[in-house]
Amino acid sequence: MAGISKLLVANRGEIAVRVLHAARGRGYRTVAIHSEADEKALHVKLADEAIPIGPPPAPESYLSIERIVDAAKASGADAVHPGYGFLAENADFAEACIAAGLIFVGPSPVAIRRMGDKSEARRLMAAADVPCIPGYDGDDQDLATLEAKAREVGLPLMVKARAGGGGRGMRPVGKSDDLAAAIAAARSEAETAFGDGGLLLERAITEARHVEIQVLADRDGNTVHLGERDCSVQRRHQKVIEEAPSPAVDEALRARMGEAAVAAARAVDYEGAGTVEFLLGADGAFHFLEMNTRIQVEHPVTEMVTGFDLVDLQLAIAEGAPLPFAQDDVTLT
Repeated sequence: MAGISKLLVANRGEIAVRVLHAARGRGYRTVAIHSEADEKALHVKLADEAIPIGPPPAPESYLSIERIVDAAKASGADAVHPGYGFLAENADFAEACIAAGLIFVGPSPVAIRRMGDKSEARRLMAAADVPCIPGYDGDDQDLATLEAKAREVGLPLMVKARAGGGGRGMRPVGKSDDLAAAIAAARSEAETAFGDGGLLLERAITEARHVEIQVLADRDGNTVHLGERDCSVQRRHQKVIEEAPSPAVDEALRARMGEAAVAAARAVDYEGAGTVEFLLGADGAFHFLEMNTRIQVEHPVTEMVTGFDLVDLQLAIAEGAPLPFAQDDVTLT
């Protein structure tokens, strides 16, 4: 089992502070990174040492894989925690850390890539018998093909970027006359935001709730879920309120959704903390939406209702430790 003695936190702000506290609780030495603008930030003050990595623009500092890996090597760190945002779901960053002999606190680059491509993720989930929204996720991206597939899927539907997230590259279509414009707009936004104009089509589930399941998995394949967070209250596809447990989920439905989330994680040999997101219809049927291959900003909600320290568990899993509890040990208060 590979232990961690010094951890570099490849982030800033609240999540960096959160990870630093967890690392200190485990007895690690800690390293912060910062741009020139963040020299006096709280996370810099809390770490045992801090390394400047460049000017304020994120591409020249917090998004520079080379500078962060160089900082980790210069500091003598043996592990890197990516936090959330920035490079947290960047498979190239995970690969660069591993290539440099560092422990990457998170899933494998393969799992990140597979779940980051929404079209591939849909195909993987369907193969794993995880319920998916009816739609089209093929490689043929010709406009005529997309229009024909849209007719098969039926209206209303969502045109979605296959890469990225946060609602970018997403357009609802309620009338067939609006389809071509929605495809063009979604493709343009996706290319700008993610460098990938690939799209997928999904049936729009009206009056649906957005329910996400927190999962944890160790490298031995032990995988559990920690119940749900209901994030249906949103503005411009950004979550505003997180509620746990969900008022729309009973014990039986929680068990089914939890089993589906665990199956999703196992389908990509997932390791660490992740979140599987579902749309829950008014009829009680749920469908896979996406998987976030990182700790999320919402993780304290789950910590409050389960009593588990998710960041501490991330670090333990990264060291090779097995999960210290089983599914039956999880209760929501």
